[in-house]
Amino acid sequence: MEELLAHPAVQGGVAPFVVGLGVATLAVPLRLSGLGAIAGFLAAVFLIGNFSFETLTATRKVVVLGMLAPVIGLLADLAFKPTRSAGVILGTLFGAASAWVFWTVLVQKPLAEALVYGAGISVYVLWCVAFTLTLHAMPIRAGAVGLAMGVGVGIGAVLGASALIGQYGLALGAACGGFLLVVMLLGKRVVAGTSLTLTVSVLAPLLAAAAMLLAKLPWYSLAVFALVPIVARLPLPERTPPALQVVVASLYTCSVAAGACALAWLASRSGS
Repeated sequence: MEELLAHPAVQGGVAPFVVGLGVATLAVPLRLSGLGAIAGFLAAVFLIGNFSFETLTATRKVVVLGMLAPVIGLLADLAFKPTRSAGVILGTLFGAASAWVFWTVLVQKPLAEALVYGAGISVYVLWCVAFTLTLHAMPIRAGAVGLAMGVGVGIGAVLGASALIGQYGLALGAACGGFLLVVMLLGKRVVAGTSLTLTVSVLAPLLAAAAMLLAKLPWYSLAVFALVPIVARLPLPERTPPALQVVVASLYTCSVAAGACALAWLASRSGS
């Protein structure tokens, strides 16, 4: 069993999917199925053995903010109905927090370069949060964004030579895949909520930024990933079963993520 749990495919794929599926299913009556995303992600962090905060590296700081996001999302869902302005406010806060995440990396760069990277990552997080948070009442679209951003960033990070960040990204995508399977089976009974949309829109861009700064993921792949929450708004066959809608929404978002991964692959080929 230990050997099985130590396998990268189990840690970054199977386990997050199963945990995300289980938590999303159990939380349906409470309308908290969106917590499946962070549950699956944290399962991967635990299995990988990086659940330690004695030395706060950049990747561990990403995990810390990822854990904070669903808590704030849950409070937002319970206290008020999130609006467009809430997305901008939360995006600004988490965008500012990204400076803390990557501070140790940025201070090693020339001042001008550090300012460009720091400001760019902050705006990137703000963008992703603002455009993803408005999908909190649309579980199919929200889950499709999480699936595509997670898997896409994971593959992009692996192509950029970062196995750990790649596993984290794939784990997030797999957990959202478990959530989407529940949506396919139960339809409108499943609620994504801000707990899912904020988790996805904080973790995915921070992981992408980490892959850019700490590995070799090109910045323009991040720009393409930023389009995922936009294409998730494309029309769906509304009068068809939820399963078909999930497939269509996932095709929209994963097509864009595949384009970002293709750019990362080309960059890795040109740099080899």
